[in-house]
Amino acid sequence: MQVHTARSSVFLLPSTLRTPSTWRAGVMLIALVLAVPVLVVFSFVFQPAGEVWTHLADTVLQEYLTNSLLLLLGVGAGTLFGGVASAWLCSMCQFPGRRVFEWALLLPMAMPAYIIAYTYTGMLDFAGPVQSGLREQFGWAPGDYWFPQIRSLGGAIVMLSLVLYPYVYLLARAAFLEQSICVLEVGRTLGAGAWRGFFRIALPLARPALIAGLSLALMEALADYGTVQYFGVATFTTGIFRTWFGLGDAAAAAQLAALMMSVVFLLIVLERWSRRQARYHHTTGRYRHLPRYRLAGWRAVAAFGLCLLPLLFGFLLPAGQLLAWAVQTAADTLDAEFLRLVWHSLVLAGTAALLALLFGLFMAYGKRLRGSLGVHAAVRVAGMGYAVPGTVIAVGVLIPFAWIDNRVDAWMRASFDISTGLLLSGTVAALLFAYTVRFLAVALQTVESGLGKIRHSMDDAARSLGLSPNQVLTRIHMPIMRGSLLTALLLVFVDVLKELPATLILRPFNFNTLAVRAFELASDERLAESSSAALAIVLAGIVPVILLSHSITRSRPGHD
Repeated sequence: MQVHTARSSVFLLPSTLRTPSTWRAGVMLIALVLAVPVLVVFSFVFQPAGEVWTHLADTVLQEYLTNSLLLLLGVGAGTLFGGVASAWLCSMCQFPGRRVFEWALLLPMAMPAYIIAYTYTGMLDFAGPVQSGLREQFGWAPGDYWFPQIRSLGGAIVMLSLVLYPYVYLLARAAFLEQSICVLEVGRTLGAGAWRGFFRIALPLARPALIAGLSLALMEALADYGTVQYFGVATFTTGIFRTWFGLGDAAAAAQLAALMMSVVFLLIVLERWSRRQARYHHTTGRYRHLPRYRLAGWRAVAAFGLCLLPLLFGFLLPAGQLLAWAVQTAADTLDAEFLRLVWHSLVLAGTAALLALLFGLFMAYGKRLRGSLGVHAAVRVAGMGYAVPGTVIAVGVLIPFAWIDNRVDAWMRASFDISTGLLLSGTVAALLFAYTVRFLAVALQTVESGLGKIRHSMDDAARSLGLSPNQVLTRIHMPIMRGSLLTALLLVFVDVLKELPATLILRPFNFNTLAVRAFELASDERLAESSSAALAIVLAGIVPVILLSHSITRSRPGHD
């Protein structure tokens, strides 16, 4: 494999980062700081919860566990099938509309789950246009027909699968495009056709990327609150909210959160154990244009329909309904305040995405350099924030920040008779810290997937030529894994645009975002008025989605 060093992609790290031990210390320090909110939540486990926890264990804990596991199974199956099938078709097959589907299949990623839940509820409930049209068309009375209940566990699974499958699609497509055609050609010479080559060769080689995308989707589903709460599905997340803010018992709520994080941690450990010492490197340096399978007739129609379905129901239909509502209310909603919301959202999302990418890259490469048990554990603990609801992360940030503010204020009052007020809590800095903790796993897993495809022999060769660890990273690894870095940046950017609970709690006074405004109006059943803010979130993600898809296509080694 030829390695091209791009000067534009190289940044200089501090000269002190020249030894693996220094990287190890930096990884441990960053992991400790970013793990503070999670550790604060876990600290409540050691406080007696009393009668509340006993009541939860005797009544609703089994329901929380059952619904959460069923939600994970359903969303996992839906996102894995939709993401992998569409990624393979768009990467390895030629059929009408493929070039459009390459980037359009990412569009549902910009659609907040609670917004699509509200939209489909407005469209499919008894008074919505679908059932009203059916009754008018066929002359049915209210009790004359059966219609699926959208507000149910099945409805929540469908809604979350429609907006989360792009996580799997994005990483799966990048993995398929990065595979060497020589490996697939060897499979063909051994009698492996298209289907057998997919299941026996391409799919196993893409396993790290698929697991990374699936893990992100499952953690997002487990941490979702707006969709399951609106549909009346009792999960760990809704239980934490009810216990913390309804019963006023922080210890019991934190114990629920700790149990939920333990479930996610167990799943990650089991997956890692299943792989054990398996590796997924490409052993050839030959890369050519992928010879796509040309589909015709019913196969082309089937491929077109399979790619159209998730796009249609995950973006086109709800976006069309939101657009219709936005046109109706444009005169009342599009004003200077709306532009301020757009600016706040873009600045926060961009800054948080850069922070998460830098920290994720530093930690992933530090773990590659010094893969000790302590470093692995530190990185995993720091990345557990994605499995925790945004409100719990916000409270975990608020408690230590408020403690620091109070101590500083007390010292300033005693020493200089000056009140400092809130220096950290209730500021943009606290909000950005919460975003970084919440979405670090998104960047971390994506970067780890990219690093996992680079053989350690390349590091050894570069070090033998006198390059320091930071030079190996900036001159060799970063140009090779450019597509993975851009993927991580976009994933965090769009996630922050949609983030709601942490923003509601930690935002400064008189500081709103598009997500907060859309949720406030939708919660009051003012769906038409909330559509402008929801569409702005979608539009903000469309251009990065197109650029990212183009970059992933060009990131394949050997691409002209």
